Amino acid sequence: MFLKELKDLPQKETFPGYTGRFIHTQNMTFAYWHVKAGSIAPEHSHMHEQVAQITEGKFILTVDGHPIELEPGKVVVIPANVKHSGIAVTDCQLLDVFSPVREDYRF
Repeated sequence: MFLKELKDLPQKETFPGYTGRFIHTQNMTFAYWHVKAGSIAPEHSHMHEQVAQITEGKFILTVDGHPIELEPGKVVVIPANVKHSGIAVTDCQLLDVFSPVREDYRF
């Protein structure tokens, strides 16, 4: 069993303006992001399936060339190896779930 307060987990900045706290299970990584308004995640892809949910703010996620406006309550599934990018329109709180585990987010 794993029980922690999110605020007590260490933080890591993966892109300028993207600060995350991470929980890793045997098969998944949960990434809790704080993203500053105007911050950009450049186009990239990875071997991980990703589920993205915004919990606060407004974010534009572009998946395979298609922009999607995300606000609280919207969830998007990004298949493995599909190119995607994003920009925070406002300060945002996001939750990304990755499978398999994002080893590059361990520290």
